[in-house]
Amino acid sequence: MRKLERKWSRELAVVGVHSPKFSSERETEAVRAAILRLNVGHPVANDRDFRVWQAYAVRAWPTLMFIDPEGKVIGRHEGEFPLEPFDDLIRQMVEEFDAAGMIDRRPLALEPERLAAPAPLMFPGKVLADEAGGRLFISDTGHNRILIADLDGKVEAVIGRGDGGLGDGSFDDAAFYQPQGLALEGDTLYVADTENHALRAVDLARRRVATLAGTGAQLMGPRVGGPAGATPLSSPWDLVLLEGTLYIAMAGTHQLWAMRPGSGEIRPHTGTGREALEDGPREAAAMNQPSGLTTDGQLLYVADSEASAIRVVEPGPGGTIRTIVGEGLFEFGDRDGVGPADVRLQHPLGVVWHAGLLSVADTYNHKIKKLDPRTAECRTLLGAGEPGHADGAARAARFSEPSGVSVAAGRIFIADTNNHAIRVASLPTGDVTTLVLRGL
Repeated sequence: MRKLERKWSRELAVVGVHSPKFSSERETEAVRAAILRLNVGHPVANDRDFRVWQAYAVRAWPTLMFIDPEGKVIGRHEGEFPLEPFDDLIRQMVEEFDAAGMIDRRPLALEPERLAAPAPLMFPGKVLADEAGGRLFISDTGHNRILIADLDGKVEAVIGRGDGGLGDGSFDDAAFYQPQGLALEGDTLYVADTENHALRAVDLARRRVATLAGTGAQLMGPRVGGPAGATPLSSPWDLVLLEGTLYIAMAGTHQLWAMRPGSGEIRPHTGTGREALEDGPREAAAMNQPSGLTTDGQLLYVADSEASAIRVVEPGPGGTIRTIVGEGLFEFGDRDGVGPADVRLQHPLGVVWHAGLLSVADTYNHKIKKLDPRTAECRTLLGAGEPGHADGAARAARFSEPSGVSVAAGRIFIADTNNHAIRVASLPTGDVTTLVLRGL
């Protein structure tokens, strides 16, 4: 959409209509934060009561409605779309209505709201704490860069020049576009470069960035793998390493993918690509925008975000996927309990395994929850459940759409996305503080 808006900026007017699925998405301030985070450059209406949805008989997210210069609906499209056919369609429309003298190219004089850049972070998406190395890696998503700090917040390096792009090279020259998930192996940091639809490898010793997989274009065709450098990907959101294999939460195709670094090949691992909550053999099961990954050294645990579910995957040959909590695309809420029928989450984006338990970033509930993967017991650990920014005792602290979690040195590190902050909670006490980044 962004490319079409830029190319046809004088002929095409875009109006977004946000018809919310999750209850948290009904709040106008949450919609505003999402618009700023995604750099949306057109007006957006918050259709919180589905009035526009019903008036236009919409049935699916996303739906495009084409309206001619006289206000008449002349077409619609449901679902994602490839660029080239729609670019050609708009060209034909412009030619037709230009010939009739109906296109008004005068500027609309609309200036999009821009976020005054908070220092030093902007919408951080993921965080990775390296206890052995005493390092903290932060996806400074809105600034299109990765920060390296010590566990107390002293910044040691910045990876990426800051403007959105896809470019390899030195720390100063390399470019990312809204990076998210991180995984560390020795002196190599792997990055899910989400909006570039690519995986990047950062050589920490040589201070160089290289593209590991992806072409920079979004995968729109068959969801199959192949040579890593020639295979398009779709919104890789999180990463984890297990026994030499890099697993990727490929949110855009509702799958997990896998590759062994150095092999030159990348392929689907779990899920057919259909969006659904279906357990069973890995290759036949279905997922829902998986956006968080972790491992206990044997199994993979997945934050299957759109189904508000946590799943567990046996990664080996003949492995299966099973749902620990969550019941489907439209079963969500904020409820502690035991088992899928009792527990309710709301669009969790982050998960980390530690000492036999999972810490879950229950993003739209503005909480961190503890989940026992053996018993499916889930309880609120941190957060009052209302958006805000407040440090203090565990259940009194406030977060705003936390999206990433990591554990090291007796602390939980949290990417508190809409607060533009890294929050830190003590495992023994639960007290929450805001990490002060120094030296940036």
